[in-house]
Amino acid sequence: MTRRKHLAAGLLLACTTMTTPYVTADHHSHGTVVIENPWSRPTPPGSPMGVGYMTLTNTGDSEITFTAAETPRAANVSIHQSIMNDGVMSMQPLKNGLTIPGGETVELKPHGYHLMLEQLEGPLKAGEAVPMTLSFDGADSLKVELTVRSLDGKPLKPQEKNGMHGHGHH
Repeated sequence: MTRRKHLAAGLLLACTTMTTPYVTADHHSHGTVVIENPWSRPTPPGSPMGVGYMTLTNTGDSEITFTAAETPRAANVSIHQSIMNDGVMSMQPLKNGLTIPGGETVELKPHGYHLMLEQLEGPLKAGEAVPMTLSFDGADSLKVELTVRSLDGKPLKPQEKNGMHGHGHH
């Protein structure tokens, strides 16, 4: 996709966010924050924890801080960082949020920054969309949907997505 088409699609999507409560495309734009590729992994039945990944771009000149996220699917969502220390991977919450400098992009991804969806109300299933509200210091809140991908993290093929509708997913 050319840069011009990508920008036009972003503008069209930004206009769409004003009329729809949740945007389901892979690109979300609002204020000075652009969210791309919000996704999650399926969880086994009974698992109380899920994850959230995405790319956050601060298109403004001033730094912003990603401070919180919430979803009706989990009792709590926290922003975490995975750290490798002496060959051991550990996670720690970012109590002060995740700072995104002006003009910079930060990726939430496996083994890096990520969201922890804690005390899930039920398993996350491949093909479903998880509504989420992201809060920022220095930018407006933004509603997105995490697309639950297959266990390997790859996007589902269209035929796999179509098979997931009508199975009681919310």
